[in-house]
Amino acid sequence: MSARAYVAVLLIDLHFPEAGSLKGKRKELQSVKAQLQRRFGASVAEVDHHDRWQRATLMASVCGGTAGRVQEGADGIARWLDGRFPAGVSVATELASFEDLRNGPSRAVG
Repeated sequence: MSARAYVAVLLIDLHFPEAGSLKGKRKELQSVKAQLQRRFGASVAEVDHHDRWQRATLMASVCGGTAGRVQEGADGIARWLDGRFPAGVSVATELASFEDLRNGPSRAVG
């Protein structure tokens, strides 16, 4: 297979200092997830801190045919989150090609 395909995976830690309940956090979090999907075409899932009122960890991914375009998408997500949560966001990004993933170390899932 010679098709070029790239993916950026982002691990996003959010802080909601104004949230006084899980319900308040969920409302804000649903808005963030929807915006990431609409604005950037990202796939998004909450992966940690489900029961914490003021914290959430999301994983998001964007994919495309060039590393540059995928990196631009990931950078756009980070900038947007930084603007929305100036004192309460941390974003870690990994970029890989399909070949990187295919030829990387084998990892058991489960």
